[in-house]
Amino acid sequence: MYEKGDKIVYPLYGAGVIEDIEQKEIDGELQIYYVLMIPVGNLKIMISAAKAESLRVRRIHAGREIRAMISGAVEIEMPDNWNQRYKENMERIKTGEISQVAIVFYNLLLRERERGLSTAEKKMMTTAKQIILSELILSMDIDKAEAEVILDETFS
Repeated sequence: MYEKGDKIVYPLYGAGVIEDIEQKEIDGELQIYYVLMIPVGNLKIMISAAKAESLRVRRIHAGREIRAMISGAVEIEMPDNWNQRYKENMERIKTGEISQVAIVFYNLLLRERERGLSTAEKKMMTTAKQIILSELILSMDIDKAEAEVILDETFS
Protein backbone atom coordinates (compact mmCIF):
# COMPACT_ATOMS: atom_id res chain seq x y z
CA MET A 1 0.00 0.00 0.00
CA TYR A 2 1.19 3.48 -0.83
CA GLU A 3 1.07 6.48 1.47
CA LYS A 4 0.28 10.15 1.11
CA GLY A 5 3.25 11.90 -0.52
CA ASP A 6 4.50 8.80 -2.38
CA LYS A 7 5.53 9.34 -6.00
CA ILE A 8 4.03 6.68 -8.25
CA VAL A 9 3.47 5.97 -11.94
CA TYR A 10 0.03 5.18 -13.32
CA PRO A 11 0.46 3.71 -16.84
CA LEU A 12 -1.12 5.74 -19.65
CA TYR A 13 -1.13 8.85 -17.45
CA GLY A 14 2.38 9.16 -16.04
CA ALA A 15 3.98 9.92 -12.69
CA GLY A 16 2.29 11.79 -9.89
CA VAL A 17 2.22 12.37 -6.18
CA ILE A 18 -0.41 10.85 -3.91
CA GLU A 19 -2.10 13.93 -2.50
CA ASP A 20 -4.62 12.10 -0.39
CA ILE A 21 -6.04 8.69 0.44
CA GLU A 22 -9.83 8.60 0.54
CA GLN A 23 -12.37 6.04 1.62
CA LYS A 24 -15.58 5.79 -0.35
CA GLU A 25 -18.55 3.52 0.07
CA ILE A 26 -19.42 1.77 -3.19
CA ASP A 27 -22.18 -0.86 -3.35
CA GLY A 28 -22.18 -1.04 0.45
CA GLU A 29 -18.44 -1.73 0.63
CA LEU A 30 -15.76 0.63 1.90
CA GLN A 31 -13.10 1.16 -0.78
CA ILE A 32 -9.76 2.96 -0.48
CA TYR A 33 -8.62 5.30 -3.27
CA TYR A 34 -5.37 7.12 -3.93
CA VAL A 35 -5.84 10.69 -5.12
CA LEU A 36 -2.99 11.15 -7.58
CA MET A 37 -1.87 14.58 -8.82
CA ILE A 38 0.05 14.39 -12.11
CA PRO A 39 2.14 17.53 -12.69
CA VAL A 40 2.19 17.41 -16.49
CA GLY A 41 -1.25 18.56 -17.56
CA ASN A 42 -2.27 19.30 -13.96
CA LEU A 43 -4.36 16.11 -13.85
CA LYS A 44 -6.00 14.64 -10.75
CA ILE A 45 -6.93 10.94 -10.81
CA MET A 46 -8.44 8.55 -8.27
CA ILE A 47 -7.02 5.02 -8.28
CA SER A 48 -8.50 2.10 -6.40
CA ALA A 49 -5.91 0.85 -3.89
CA ALA A 50 -7.24 -2.69 -4.35
CA LYS A 51 -6.63 -2.53 -8.10
CA ALA A 52 -3.30 -0.66 -8.04
CA GLU A 53 -1.18 -3.76 -8.61
CA SER A 54 -3.31 -5.08 -11.47
CA LEU A 55 -3.22 -1.60 -13.04
CA ARG A 56 0.61 -1.84 -12.91
CA VAL A 57 0.99 1.15 -10.62
CA ARG A 58 4.60 1.40 -9.42
CA ARG A 59 6.95 3.72 -7.57
CA ILE A 60 8.94 6.14 -9.74
CA HIS A 61 12.52 5.34 -10.65
CA ALA A 62 15.49 7.47 -9.59
CA GLY A 63 16.47 10.20 -12.06
CA ARG A 64 19.71 8.52 -13.15
CA GLU A 65 17.83 5.26 -13.80
CA ILE A 66 15.27 7.06 -15.95
CA ARG A 67 17.96 8.80 -17.97
CA ALA A 68 19.69 5.46 -18.55
CA MET A 69 16.41 3.80 -19.57
CA ILE A 70 15.36 6.49 -22.03
CA SER A 71 18.83 6.76 -23.55
CA GLY A 72 18.69 3.00 -24.10
CA ALA A 73 15.68 3.32 -26.42
CA VAL A 74 16.51 1.69 -29.75
CA GLU A 75 14.96 1.76 -33.17
CA ILE A 76 12.73 -1.26 -33.69
CA GLU A 77 11.03 -2.75 -36.72
CA MET A 78 7.51 -1.35 -36.81
CA PRO A 79 4.64 -2.67 -38.95
CA ASP A 80 3.77 -0.62 -42.03
CA ASN A 81 0.07 -0.86 -41.17
CA TRP A 82 -0.59 2.08 -38.85
CA ASN A 83 -3.38 0.22 -37.06
CA GLN A 84 -1.08 -2.67 -36.13
CA ARG A 85 1.70 -0.23 -35.22
CA TYR A 86 -0.69 1.68 -32.97
CA LYS A 87 -1.81 -1.52 -31.23
CA GLU A 88 1.77 -2.68 -30.57
CA ASN A 89 2.80 0.74 -29.29
CA MET A 90 -0.23 0.94 -26.99
CA GLU A 91 0.73 -2.41 -25.46
CA ARG A 92 4.21 -1.04 -24.75
CA ILE A 93 2.79 2.06 -23.07
CA LYS A 94 0.37 -0.01 -20.98
CA THR A 95 3.30 -1.85 -19.37
CA GLY A 96 4.02 1.30 -17.39
CA GLU A 97 7.75 0.76 -17.85
CA ILE A 98 9.61 3.91 -18.82
CA SER A 99 11.97 1.95 -21.08
CA GLN A 100 9.02 0.71 -23.17
CA VAL A 101 7.42 4.17 -23.28
CA ALA A 102 10.77 5.60 -24.44
CA ILE A 103 10.91 3.03 -27.27
CA VAL A 104 7.46 4.15 -28.40
CA PHE A 105 8.38 7.84 -28.22
CA TYR A 106 11.71 7.38 -30.00
CA ASN A 107 10.33 5.26 -32.83
CA LEU A 108 7.36 7.55 -33.43
CA LEU A 109 9.75 10.52 -33.42
CA LEU A 110 11.89 8.81 -36.07
CA ARG A 111 8.84 7.92 -38.14
CA GLU A 112 7.51 11.48 -37.90
CA ARG A 113 10.83 12.85 -39.20
CA GLU A 114 10.86 10.36 -42.11
CA ARG A 115 7.22 10.04 -43.19
CA GLY A 116 4.92 11.89 -40.85
CA LEU A 117 2.36 10.42 -38.47
CA SER A 118 -1.37 9.92 -38.45
CA THR A 119 -3.37 12.06 -36.03
CA ALA A 120 -3.75 9.07 -33.67
CA GLU A 121 0.00 8.42 -33.69
CA LYS A 122 0.76 12.10 -33.06
CA LYS A 123 -1.49 11.92 -30.01
CA MET A 124 0.24 8.72 -28.89
CA MET A 125 3.66 10.34 -29.27
CA THR A 126 2.48 13.28 -27.16
CA THR A 127 1.15 10.87 -24.51
CA ALA A 128 4.45 8.96 -24.42
CA LYS A 129 6.35 12.24 -24.09
CA GLN A 130 4.13 13.40 -21.22
CA ILE A 131 4.61 10.11 -19.38
CA ILE A 132 8.40 10.40 -19.66
CA LEU A 133 8.39 14.09 -18.69
CA SER A 134 6.21 13.48 -15.62
CA GLU A 135 8.60 10.86 -14.26
CA LEU A 136 11.65 13.02 -14.99
CA ILE A 137 10.04 16.00 -13.26
CA LEU A 138 9.19 14.10 -10.09
CA SER A 139 12.31 11.97 -9.85
CA MET A 140 14.76 14.83 -10.43
CA ASP A 141 12.70 17.61 -8.80
CA ILE A 142 12.91 19.79 -11.92
CA ASP A 143 10.38 21.78 -13.92
CA LYS A 144 8.83 20.81 -17.24
CA ALA A 145 11.21 22.99 -19.29
CA GLU A 146 14.27 21.30 -17.77
CA ALA A 147 12.75 17.86 -18.34
CA GLU A 148 12.08 18.74 -21.99
CA VAL A 149 15.73 19.78 -22.42
CA ILE A 150 16.83 16.36 -21.10
CA LEU A 151 14.41 14.61 -23.43
CA ASP A 152 15.46 16.70 -26.43
CA GLU A 153 19.17 16.09 -25.72
CA THR A 154 18.55 12.36 -25.38
CA PHE A 155 16.67 12.03 -28.67
CA SER A 156 18.31 14.72 -30.81
